[in-house]
This record gives sequence, C-alpha cells and structure tokens, in this order.
Amino acid sequence: MPAVRAMVRGRVPVVVQVRRRRPPAVRVLRAAAEALVTCGLVVLLFVVHQLWWTNEQAQARAQGQVRDLEEGWGAPGDSESPGIPGIPEIPESSGTPGVSGARGSGAGAGPESVRKDAPSDAPYAVLRIPRLRLAVPIAPGTDKRRVLDQGFVGQYPGSAAPGRPGNLALAGHRNTHGEPFRRLDRLRPGDDVTVRTRQGTYTYRVDQVLLATSPRDTGVIAPVPRSRYHPAAGYDRPGAYLTLTTCTPEFTSTYRLIVWAKLISSE
Repeated sequence: MPAVRAMVRGRVPVVVQVRRRRPPAVRVLRAAAEALVTCGLVVLLFVVHQLWWTNEQAQARAQGQVRDLEEGWGAPGDSESPGIPGIPEIPESSGTPGVSGARGSGAGAGPESVRKDAPSDAPYAVLRIPRLRLAVPIAPGTDKRRVLDQGFVGQYPGSAAPGRPGNLALAGHRNTHGEPFRRLDRLRPGDDVTVRTRQGTYTYRVDQVLLATSPRDTGVIAPVPRSRYHPAAGYDRPGAYLTLTTCTPEFTSTYRLIVWAKLISSE
C-alpha cells in the first residue's frame, strides 16, 4: 500500500496508509486456490480412510471371526452340532470384485457348518493360504456391504461346499476393506490352500492361474470351471475344484484374476 505523508505546520508528520482494493481477478484466484486446498485435504482424508482405516477395521473384524470360529470348533473334525445346508441366493446387483453375474450349480452347495441361530451371511469356514500368510473367514454370498466389505471372502451362491464335488468358488477384495486377495497373483501351481469347517479340513493344491479375464467370464466359476474367453484355461471333466477370484490390475476392476486348485485331501 502506498504511504502518503501529510505535512502539517507545527505538528509531527503523519503517515496515512491508503488501502487499495484488489482487482476482482485476484480475489477470484485467491478463492479458487483456497477451494483447491480444501478439496485436496478432503481427497487426502478419503484416500487415507479407504487405504488404511477400512483395512484396519476389516482385518481386525476378520481375524476376530477366524478366532471365534476355530475356538468354537475345538479340535479339527469336531462336529458337535448340526448345520444348515444351502446358501441363500442374493441379488446379482449386490456387487463383487470377483466375476459378475455368476450362478454356479455345484453339487452339495451350502455351508453345512453354519449354526442354526447364525445370520444367513455369517462366516462358516476359514480359508488359509500359507504362501500369502493369509487366514480369512468365508461367508455365504458375495454381497459387498454384508460380506466383502467386512474383510471376509464370499462364496458364490450355488457353488460347491468345501470338500464336495463341483467348484467351490470364492471372491475377495484386492484392495481396501481388508484386501484378503491383495497378493493373490503370487500363487503358483503346487501351492496348497486349506478350507476348514466344523466338519473337517480340506486341502486344495493350486493347479492353474489365469492372470486376466473379462468380468463376464462366468465359465471360470462353473461346476467344471473353464474360461469362455481363453479356451485353453480350465478343465474338461468333473472334479472337486476351488476357484479364487479378484480384480486386476490393482486398484481397478477392469479384469479378473483367477486361481484354480484341486482337492487333494480331507481330514
């Protein structure tokens, strides 16, 4: 601001500050800059919430469920209480990071180890992948809010029960909300995967990995899984299969990563 010095006879000089109004363009630019900073902080907080806080919450919830399930079962093979056969159907619009619109028809579908008083989407099994140091509960259905966002792995409706003929098809988040399948791409043929229920422990061995396929490739979770987009990937005869599905590349839902395994033992 320019200073105007006023000279008055017989008095001390006085400096008068003259305020100059900023041009409208400057005021607009300043307001825009403040808005951008505010928006940036909001976006940063959202990213922190999605990438850190949702993971912390979901992982803690999932590990608590694993503990509760295994403590309730006691020794492997304990089957002190009966279960409920059948997995409840869910709307296809519920959303899943696995293959969309799937409706398998594996034999013996359903979590037989769910307690009679448990909710229909309560976890009923524990999936363990030693290579990934992963232990995560399996719940019926692939509803995003009630299953996947809880940090659980979801079983596709109509797919086979653990250890039964057919295809036990599972979906899990690759990123955020516990991200149980974050490192699924590290699995290789020969790696073991176990599924434990109240009835027993079932060990599957990884046999094939399909690094990317279309979200509409529902053949990968069929009772005899085989890709409709990659004819060489999959199987041509009945068996006891395990299919793990998630999004790829990371932080996108462009394609689906598929891991297939075969049942090798039951305890």
